[in-house]
Amino acid sequence: MIEETILTKKKFAVLVENAVYSHNMSYIDAIIHICDQRELDPSEISKLISPVIKDKLEAECISKRLIKGGTASLPV
Repeated sequence: MIEETILTKKKFAVLVENAVYSHNMSYIDAIIHICDQRELDPSEISKLISPVIKDKLEAECISKRLIKGGTASLPV
């Protein structure tokens, strides 16, 4: 059906969360995996990333030191 092929922010978020938990992937890997599966260009999916997924992705990237973030946690 055509309804299944149209991606919304909510559907994309569910796909990402399912990939993260079922395949034990990081958020960035899950997003790239979904883009590969659906033949989407990763540079064009910014409008599909919900604020919740964006926050989780940002936190993951900060923890892996891929981007600079706030000092919300104390250095251990």
